[in-house]
Amino acid sequence: MAVDRDHVLRSAAALLTRKSTATMDEVAKAAGISRATLHRLFAGRDALVRALEALGIEECEKALEAARPEEGPESEAVRRLVREVESAAGLLAFLYTENQLFEGAEQNDGWARIDARIAALFQRGQQNGEFRIDLTPAWLTEALFGLLASAVWMLQSGKGAPKDFHHMTVELLLGGALRHPAPPREES
Repeated sequence: MAVDRDHVLRSAAALLTRKSTATMDEVAKAAGISRATLHRLFAGRDALVRALEALGIEECEKALEAARPEEGPESEAVRRLVREVESAAGLLAFLYTENQLFEGAEQNDGWARIDARIAALFQRGQQNGEFRIDLTPAWLTEALFGLLASAVWMLQSGKGAPKDFHHMTVELLLGGALRHPAPPREES
């Protein structure tokens, strides 16, 4: 019987988003395969994490395409992006904690492509006067990823409700990112 690699990856993603310290034995069990079969697919945890990284990048890029961040008002584009990426947020939260993915020359170019598209959204919002200019697009991009991960961890801990994921994430991000008119100066 052929092993469905995509099923194994998605099973591993589901487990590791709930329990980032899961062993390869636990990953194999979650996927319904033996440890030996898992090892034939992925030589070790690092190979599995790299495969999950590729899946996470693919899911992020699909979400970006569906969200159309280059269209319409920037705050609405952020809302669409969070809605589209929500189904992959658990995997992204897991990957966010895997430091080896973001260090050195082995960093996957997919992250740079994703960062560039999201940063371009924030930069466009700054140029159009919707977002604050004292926060760099790179900072706002990292804030978005951090909020997505935090929202996932809140849900996993039972401290938040799944129905609140989108609202809480978007409102917190936009609450800090939107440009507000300066209060009138008092004359002395």
